[in-house]
Formats: sequence, structure tokens, C-alpha cells
Amino acid sequence: MTLSTLDLALVEEATKKSGLIWVRGTGADRALWHAWVDGAAHVLGDGPGEQPFPGLADGATAEVTVRSKDKGGRLVAWTATVRELAPHSEPWEAAVAELKGKRLNAPDSETMTERWARECRLLRLEPATASTDLPGGSLAAAPLESPAITRKPIPAGLPRLLLKRKKAAR
Repeated sequence: MTLSTLDLALVEEATKKSGLIWVRGTGADRALWHAWVDGAAHVLGDGPGEQPFPGLADGATAEVTVRSKDKGGRLVAWTATVRELAPHSEPWEAAVAELKGKRLNAPDSETMTERWARECRLLRLEPATASTDLPGGSLAAAPLESPAITRKPIPAGLPRLLLKRKKAAR
């Protein structure tokens, strides 16, 4: 199934405006910074000091979820075909030019593109199918068991103790 013109426009606009996209290859979901260039999202990483994206391989597919930049809610989900771009090829240069402006806090901003060519992978995520249907249930992962996240009732005397401190401070 191919994308309709309307679906492709929705995917493009939502992805362009979102600072992060959630991508799932064969591993867990990852929030990745990206740039939209020539009809696809481009992500750079898997090198020292860059974002990791395990489970994304050339020729594979990935599930991409785009969130609203202002509210954080899910806007659209799309299936992508993953293509790894060869360093210094024409598509690689076009994508890197866009990504360079979005890379914040780079330790080597002058030589960063050469480092990317040597040490990183640049993946092109081309939209194949899209869905604007919202899921029936929550997609949130259950929190891991830990005493740090277990909420216990506050002690009964705590409100009185806090009130005494406020009165004493006056």
C-alpha cells in the first residue's frame, strides 16, 4: 500500500515540525533528532558522542511515531523503509547540510561533518505507509518495580508539623 498525497503531506508537515521522532526498528523505541530532506526523515548517529539507534539496518523497516511539538501528543505514525546513505554521496551531503544546523552542543562544530563521515551512520527513513488512527489504549510502558516509584501515604502528623514550621517562621 502506498501513501496518498494527503497522507504524505501530513507525514511531512508533522515530521518537519516535530523536534523528535520516536523510531522502533527491531529494538525498543528511541527518541531521535532528525531533519526532513527530500521527502524523508534523516537521522544521524551510532558514533561516539552521537545518538544511538540499535535495531535500525539498511533495507529494514521501522515504525515512526511523530508527536506534537507543543502538546507532546501523538499526531501520526508511519512505517519507514530504512536506507543507509554512503558518506560524501550527493544525498548524504544534502542531509548533512540540514542536520548540521540542528546539531546542538557539538564539541567540534568546524570538523563535525568529517567526523560524521568517518564514525557515524546516516539513515534515510522513507515513508511507506501512514496511520492517523489513534490507538484504543495507552501505549505507555509500565514502570519498572522499584521502591523509588512506589507512592506511600503521607504520615498523618505531617500536615500539623508543616503548619507549625510556617507559624514559627512568621
